[in-house]
Amino acid sequence: MHHRTVAELMTRGVVRARRDMRFKEIVRLLAENDVTAVPVVDDLDRPVGVVSEADLLRKSADQADPSGRAPLPHLEAWERAKAEGSRAEELMSAPAVCARPEWSVVEAARMMESHHVKRLPVVDEADRLLGIVSRGDLLRIFLRRDDAIRDEITDDVLRRTMGLGPSEVTVDVREGQVGLGGSVEFGSLIPVIERLCRSVDGVVSVTGHIAHRTNDARRSPSGT
Repeated sequence: MHHRTVAELMTRGVVRARRDMRFKEIVRLLAENDVTAVPVVDDLDRPVGVVSEADLLRKSADQADPSGRAPLPHLEAWERAKAEGSRAEELMSAPAVCARPEWSVVEAARMMESHHVKRLPVVDEADRLLGIVSRGDLLRIFLRRDDAIRDEITDDVLRRTMGLGPSEVTVDVREGQVGLGGSVEFGSLIPVIERLCRSVDGVVSVTGHIAHRTNDARRSPSGT
């Protein structure tokens, strides 16, 4: 099975900021390129952090409300430093959480989830910036056509991997939701088939209604 990699989904030609870029220059960079964040790179083009709209808005949130209705928020020391910063290296979230181009969608999504970030700079073996991948980029795999998903399951999962013929297991795909039917020889094959189908890019869910002719589950030591 072919799984789309970060290299296939990422945005290349990434807009980036230098460490000494000033606040207004960063705001202008975001606006002119219609992006919400940019990686901050060092002199070797290695990401050292990411500066986002959220990072920049801390400066506005730290200002007194002219109407007097909104009290100043309590900020931790690191938040206060960001609010008072004026250059990219003072405003950015650091260190940069990065991805490799050969990663799968699952690896990139887990990295985003574990670090609570919306995007990952993508770097090469020397940690130089190659691109950037966002949550929206990862979600693009769910735009795959139903017939492409069905063909991959039929040809790669069932025929090549499991050695099953088209008359044994039927596959129906609608809006990424896979329905399986038919019959196989051994019951132990069913969860394997379902697990492999779930791993196909673009699959939203798998519902199995596969029968089996032989129950090959291991018997308990007592023989029951």
